[in-house]
Amino acid sequence: MTSTLITERLTLTPVDVADYDDLCALWADPAFIRHIFPEPLTGEDVWFRLLRDIGHWEALGHGNWTIRLKDTGEHVGSVGVLDFHRVLDPPFDAPELGWGVQPRFQGKGLAFEALSAALAWCDDSLNAPRTVCMISPDNGPSIALARRAGYAPYVETTYKGEAVTLFERTAA
Repeated sequence: MTSTLITERLTLTPVDVADYDDLCALWADPAFIRHIFPEPLTGEDVWFRLLRDIGHWEALGHGNWTIRLKDTGEHVGSVGVLDFHRVLDPPFDAPELGWGVQPRFQGKGLAFEALSAALAWCDDSLNAPRTVCMISPDNGPSIALARRAGYAPYVETTYKGEAVTLFERTAA
């Protein structure tokens, strides 16, 4: 089971310590984090997230991929198949997909390309009958991407005191 994914324009590799500086820049960008966190993340917070992501791959055989442009190696963002044991009602009972693309790369189809590759990997490798994701109801672009990738909303709830919509997608 390969963990590097190649698409027409992108290379997706499991997150690595070498991604730290790019991740610090991404998580410090107010335009990127506005639907995720109230404040940009510190380098320490990014480091803990990075170690969590590396641990995901080590423990579960899946996790976040770093998305880079195939031709230049520029950092685009991340997409992943996750299990964060989130405290939600109702709880997630399927692999969670998550994604984020730097604002300067949004609107170019790169997030859809990366998400499609991750979903194909998930469908082929995990044999999960469905996947789920959680999106802020204010995040129109992410909701549109989820719908384009085959997700449909199934419940409105809260996560850490914030309103969220849970979406689900049946495996291909």
